[in-house]
Amino acid sequence: MESYLTLQDIDQAVEAVRSHTAYTPRVGMILGSGLGAVAELVEKPDIIPTSILPNWPRSTVPGHKGHLMIGRLGNHQVLVLQGRTHFYEGYSMGQVTLPVRVMKRLGIDVLIVTNAAGAIDPSYSPGDLMAITDHIALFGMTGFNPLIGPNLDEFGPRFPDMSQAYDRKLLALARSAAAEKNLTLREGIYIGLSGPSFETPADLRFLRAIGANAVGMSTVPEVIVARHAGMRVLGISGISNKANLDGNTATTHEEVLEAGNVIAPKMKELILGVLKKL
Repeated sequence: MESYLTLQDIDQAVEAVRSHTAYTPRVGMILGSGLGAVAELVEKPDIIPTSILPNWPRSTVPGHKGHLMIGRLGNHQVLVLQGRTHFYEGYSMGQVTLPVRVMKRLGIDVLIVTNAAGAIDPSYSPGDLMAITDHIALFGMTGFNPLIGPNLDEFGPRFPDMSQAYDRKLLALARSAAAEKNLTLREGIYIGLSGPSFETPADLRFLRAIGANAVGMSTVPEVIVARHAGMRVLGISGISNKANLDGNTATTHEEVLEAGNVIAPKMKELILGVLKKL
């Protein structure tokens, strides 16, 4: 039986973070594969290796450094998680989503979550940005919802609403920022799978049939936990590879990281634009 994280476990990590910074961030960010360069925008950061934080899961995936960057960005105090952990690394859903609950206990109200995602929509190309309008929590539907276990009433209700998982006002800010910076911003539905194997062509055709535009192995658990705690969420996917609906091309993690070099500058511009408007 899984051992669930308690409020005490979470607050141990919270106090450890507080002991390493004098900042009081109100905006949190989680950076996906190949997008860690966005953290370089943070001014005068306190850099905290997550390896020194109690109960914090260690990232084992290339492209995820495992740092907290806490400082100023766009006239806001921010906490940036440079490198997330994933369910497929062998962690529980509680461990994977611990950073979000720590952010909430630190007073963060707005979460900007990014990821590298594979295209399902054939019109998408590597390097595109997609604002997430909704998600399909496929692994949550199959018994791996991060809220399974004792409810932590200090965060939210036993049965939280997910009808507006992605904040409409934040989405409007992203649209406006993209327009001002002449960035093409697609909008679509993200579907979260457990990974770590990439999808078969039959998988992708199924996912397309049920309404998904992009697919990845993260984000959805974090967003569920954030919304449970009443946080406002903006989700942005960087499209890292074309839809392989016919099985004629292979997908690799190296390809995902390479695409991050193209996506990261656009992601920086978009995030800065959103923060300016907050």
